[in-house]
Amino acid sequence: MDLLSLYGLFLAKVVTVVIAIGALVILVVGLRQRKSQGKGELHLVDLGEQYREMQREMRTARLNPSEQKLSNKAFKKQEKAEAKQKKSQAKTGVTKGKPCLYVLDFKGSMDAHEVTSLREEISAVLAVATPEDEVLLRLESPGGVVHGYGLASSQLARLRQGGIRLTVAVDKVAASGGYMMACVADRIVAAPFAIIGSIGVVAQIPNFSRLLKKNDIDVELHTAGEFKRTLTLFGENTEEGREKFREDLNATHVLFKAFVHEHRPSLDIDSVATGEHWFGTQAREKGLIDAIGTSDDLLIAEMKNHEVIAVRYSRRKRMMDRFTGSAAESADRLFLRWLQRSQKPLL
Repeated sequence: MDLLSLYGLFLAKVVTVVIAIGALVILVVGLRQRKSQGKGELHLVDLGEQYREMQREMRTARLNPSEQKLSNKAFKKQEKAEAKQKKSQAKTGVTKGKPCLYVLDFKGSMDAHEVTSLREEISAVLAVATPEDEVLLRLESPGGVVHGYGLASSQLARLRQGGIRLTVAVDKVAASGGYMMACVADRIVAAPFAIIGSIGVVAQIPNFSRLLKKNDIDVELHTAGEFKRTLTLFGENTEEGREKFREDLNATHVLFKAFVHEHRPSLDIDSVATGEHWFGTQAREKGLIDAIGTSDDLLIAEMKNHEVIAVRYSRRKRMMDRFTGSAAESADRLFLRWLQRSQKPLL
């Protein structure tokens, strides 16, 4: 019994020490994160070097052991020669190399929260880009809230205003708000079966007033301003409110069409702004895009004449988010998505 008591006491001490150390670590990390709250990190990846390395590995794999040794020896010799040449150029002050192609990615959600990282990436590019440099945006989005995608489009317009040529590549979908972003580009390239277009506006609102009345539940809504709230979820909707809601949707659609037509004036905007979508080959015929192809084809082709650098901006996650994953964030976004679907027009 004494042995068991001593062992239990020892175990309790160990557990206490472990818990104390864990709490101290969490406290220190939490304090650091508070100081760096809102900050993120910019990541740069040389895609051209990655591709050349993959290419060399594939070629080497097809050789026998003796040929592989000779190939590796020749490669190292070439690397030394290139390093020597760069060093010599640096000494003489002649360091001008290829222009750069900056590669950005935007995989848009309903609320377009990815624009937070996009704006940082664009600011970073504009800080160093020269008129010879270009930007390739790999875009994937079915659209979402008007204000979110409006801001994302405005961020891309900063590149055009800065004199940087912008190409948008669509491998899967750039519809509605996604196409609003794409149309800002100097050139749009899409895969043959990518979904393009959907220049329209939609909003839907469930109404529970009859269900509430059936259960003797009253909902009071007080507003100042005739059209502060046109349609509601729980109150009785009026025909005047419905008409005003439709007017707002049509006004948003008019702005959407004008925006697209401003950036692609050759489009027959009335024929393509019906809310329909088309596949890449059909979109090319209608003038919604400029060429058929994939982002991979574009990148490989540009590597001959450009340094190809991927630019990523990622925000630091809080310690609690790392432990619990993104469950709470997902729940918040689900609620936001439901709310926005029901009360805000969507592109």
